[in-house]
Amino acid sequence: MAEKKDYYEILGVSKNATADEIKKAYRKLARQYHPDLNPGSKEAEEKFKEISEAYQVLSDPEKRKLYDMYGHAGLGGDTGSYQYQSYENFRDLFRDIDDILDDFGFGGFFGRRGSTGARKERYQRAERGEDIATTVNISLEDAYRGTTVTVDVPRYVLCEACGGTGVKAGSQPRTCPTCEGRGEIYKKAPFIIISQTCPTCGGTGFIQEPCDVCKGKGTVLKPETVKVNIPPGVDNGNKLRIPGKGHAGRFGGTNGDLWVYINVLPHSLYERRGDNLYLNVNISLTEAIFSTEIELPLLNGKTEKVKIPAGVQPFEHIRIYGKGMPRLKSQGYGDLILVINIKIPKEDELPKDIKKCLKEYKPEIKERFIKR
Repeated sequence: MAEKKDYYEILGVSKNATADEIKKAYRKLARQYHPDLNPGSKEAEEKFKEISEAYQVLSDPEKRKLYDMYGHAGLGGDTGSYQYQSYENFRDLFRDIDDILDDFGFGGFFGRRGSTGARKERYQRAERGEDIATTVNISLEDAYRGTTVTVDVPRYVLCEACGGTGVKAGSQPRTCPTCEGRGEIYKKAPFIIISQTCPTCGGTGFIQEPCDVCKGKGTVLKPETVKVNIPPGVDNGNKLRIPGKGHAGRFGGTNGDLWVYINVLPHSLYERRGDNLYLNVNISLTEAIFSTEIELPLLNGKTEKVKIPAGVQPFEHIRIYGKGMPRLKSQGYGDLILVINIKIPKEDELPKDIKKCLKEYKPEIKERFIKR
């Protein structure tokens, strides 16, 4: 096994160096060899582990005393690798690394600043409330005319007892005992330091007595009735946004939004295809031969007289312009399309004289088969 280097030599300080001198030397070397500043360099990684191990021992008065008296043997293998055994020194070392990365613009370890004040500011910044989604069913007539509906929405609103802070009135903040105000806890593993949001304070760095009403959440669930204006022309799957009617934001953040999804129910007569409406119309054989006029019920409650031309064929389409659905995102209307269905009477339904005439009338059919 290779003989361990002298810790003072590693840090480049004398054996009489003060704690501040040791710390200053470590910070200087850490800036030079930190792995984040030397990506992919095994040499820098090993050097950083070496100077970190040396600093761990020399920054601890008790370990330094043992080291000065007995050398590496006096430590009993306590610092044989880059896995720190002293939680206090480990935490202090982390603070030093955090400061170093902050100096280089990394924003602290894992992108976070090291000061408690900055952590409080970070975790208490305005939080936008979550959105809420609901579905409403409307008739095709409502989709044609537009309508106003009311929806019952359970939404989180700011707690009146605490003003949304989640803190009991008169309670004074105390530094979180778990993370000591940093907002994070740190776990050690070989060659890596893992940071996690403190579970006790939720990352704020301090704790206070929670509000009795909202139990510290800052919001309470409250049912609310919201009016929704549905414009003419909406269709299945369209969604409307009602600003500010979602869950309440925290720390001064804005409320979320309410999203209303539209479901248009099937109609008994009309079939909708985009902005057009389709209507099946039954006429008799006589009406098909000689023409007729029919009266159509429209979705706006009015009626429309339409002339069916003579000689109309089964399943022929008759287009009535501008009598379809309103166009949602533009002006105008779609079309109303009549699908003609000719009711052919059965033989026993015809009078004898009509039956005789039809038998005598045998028009020539030039094409029996329709080409595709």
